[in-house]
Amino acid sequence: MMTKIYKNISILIILICFLVACNKKDEPQQQTEIPVTVLDTIKVDPPLQRLDVVYSIDSLQTKTALDSFNNRFSSEQRKIIYALNRIDERKVWTGKELVIPDSISTDLMDYSPFPKDLGMVDTIPKLVLISQRIQAFGLYESGKLIKWGPVSSGKKSTPTPNGLHYGNYKAKRKVSSVNEDWILPYYFNFMNFEGVGTHQYAMPGYPASHACVRLYMADAQYIYDWANMWTLNGSTIKSNGTPFIVYGEYDYDNKKPWLQLADSIESNNFTEDEIEVLRNHIKNYLADPKNFSVEEEPEEPLT
Repeated sequence: MMTKIYKNISILIILICFLVACNKKDEPQQQTEIPVTVLDTIKVDPPLQRLDVVYSIDSLQTKTALDSFNNRFSSEQRKIIYALNRIDERKVWTGKELVIPDSISTDLMDYSPFPKDLGMVDTIPKLVLISQRIQAFGLYESGKLIKWGPVSSGKKSTPTPNGLHYGNYKAKRKVSSVNEDWILPYYFNFMNFEGVGTHQYAMPGYPASHACVRLYMADAQYIYDWANMWTLNGSTIKSNGTPFIVYGEYDYDNKKPWLQLADSIESNNFTEDEIEVLRNHIKNYLADPKNFSVEEEPEEPLT
């Protein structure tokens, strides 16, 4: 008799446990709320995958060292070294300090200081970033880096104005308003009233312009062909051109940024302050309706 009672009690306990487990399974799962601060954080993806490279500084102390440099590297490899040092070939002489990677690719993209993917700008069809701190430009299409290169921005007395600007007008050949002897090939203006834009000119390895952004000839032509101008309705801006974001400050009192690569390969990457500045400029871009104007469809003729 007692055995039968114990057996029934055991069955009852098993049944109760089963019902409790089922009820727990049917209960809605509590959702973990993601803090607003996390949702508001704009992620910057890792920089473009680089070669496994170590940088060193060569001062080319003697004529023999300079000749060895020219013989040791091919023409294409030397172009990479010149770009990394923000200089033209004719700016290399005895005693010139150069940062040189121990592995020379012939693809400048392998040494990009800009992230390969930039999530905060993936809604922008085309974007020009110009960093005055590291003297470099980066071109993005929907958040993907497609090209980068060296610049020489405005010198200390005439700096390039930082901020969110837009491509306005362009000219294959423009005469400088500062000196009529200065010819500016592949000029693309991004500050109309100040007369500031990108163009080809000498690259000395430091900020040297009168506020414009100097580029290699090939880079100036690329931006000239690639970026979009504004759309006007008479004298009114109907739609903005390609955004040009200029940011950062060049440190005249410290070692040149590219020479700092010998100390840290990450020294030319975005800083947290620069990311915050870019985030604010992108918010302003997204708030401007002239960046999203739609071409009106032509009216069909009456029949």
